[in-house]
Amino acid sequence: MILPFNNTKALPICAKNDYVIQVHADLSEIDIAAWNSLLDQQAQPSPFMQMQYLRALQESGSAIPRTGWTPQFITIKIGGDLLAACALYVKTHSYGEYVFDWAWADAYQRHGLRYYPKAVAALPFTPVPGTRLLARDASGRALLLQTIEEFAQQLQLSSVHLLFVDTLDGQAAKAAGWHLRQGIQFHWQQRADTPWTSFGDFLTSLTRDKRKKIQQEQRRVREAGVSYLILEGAAIQTAHWDFFYTCYCTTYQAHHSSPYLTREFFTLMQHSLPTNWLMVLAKRGEDMIGASLLGLDPQQRCAYGRYWGSIENVPCMHFDACYYQSLAWCIANGYQRFEGGAQGEHKMARGFTPMVTTSAHWLSHPDFARAVGDFVEQEALAIEQYQGELHARSPYKVDLG
Repeated sequence: MILPFNNTKALPICAKNDYVIQVHADLSEIDIAAWNSLLDQQAQPSPFMQMQYLRALQESGSAIPRTGWTPQFITIKIGGDLLAACALYVKTHSYGEYVFDWAWADAYQRHGLRYYPKAVAALPFTPVPGTRLLARDASGRALLLQTIEEFAQQLQLSSVHLLFVDTLDGQAAKAAGWHLRQGIQFHWQQRADTPWTSFGDFLTSLTRDKRKKIQQEQRRVREAGVSYLILEGAAIQTAHWDFFYTCYCTTYQAHHSSPYLTREFFTLMQHSLPTNWLMVLAKRGEDMIGASLLGLDPQQRCAYGRYWGSIENVPCMHFDACYYQSLAWCIANGYQRFEGGAQGEHKMARGFTPMVTTSAHWLSHPDFARAVGDFVEQEALAIEQYQGELHARSPYKVDLG
């Protein structure tokens, strides 16, 4: 038996070899403690894979069938214990994924084939690398991949995409015959041998032109009368979240688009995951004029640049609030990594360096599967060359490796 993707009840796909495999459209059916405990056992857990975060996306109306995200979370239990799980969504578009397959959809259409619906194992609107196949061991990951393929075949989906996976996920998917695709993000990493002790210390390691540019940008912001209030966790009050959401919406409005996340989503974050957020508020006097939001992983000492917006255009304030103030906070608080999000070569001038990301893809149509396989092989060569070119343009005086 299998769950149609527009159903609302959890039903077993199968119960064999003592495994009970279910697909859940309603995430309230999944035990939070069991899911998060399994997540904690993974090689690269992400705070955005916590069940509170995933439930908030659904409960707030952000990632639901009406917005093109139909949750179909897979759980595999043995003896009542959670062995493996996957945050899977059936999609009717490719928005909010940050691994772009529009050309693949277009090719399907030109050949008279249907690309949508498809399935993605991903964090909606959140391009953060990490474990996607939650499993106790390699056999659990293999069983999860097999289950996902069977699910897609029975629903006659065109494809399944595991986005921003970790190394173990990638290895398991490759062994199962999936195609691996690479991309580039820009991350800041704390220096290993002699860690930076302050933002000023960090600036001294940059080349002269990069250091001077940052200093000039910060001076322009100060001369505009801007100061900052940095709030962590429970110190971020409802009024701050209200102002941030106004700024968040203005960013989308400036690009003539609509926000992915509802105000209710951030209310749920404030109450269910308060320790996972940092807010940088730009102020002139007592008035707030801009806001940057970072996700935090206090256990792994990692920060994630998420959203920015302002109600006043101040030159260079975006760079200062999103990068310089955040980097200074990371260094002062012992954080080891700051992931800058999707795309953005401009981040290199701010001390971020290129990192390869990986996604895995399964396509049901044999001819298109072969074509995609050829494409990602050629793309990987281009990514390797591109990464080499980026490393040659390192912002640091000495290569950090």
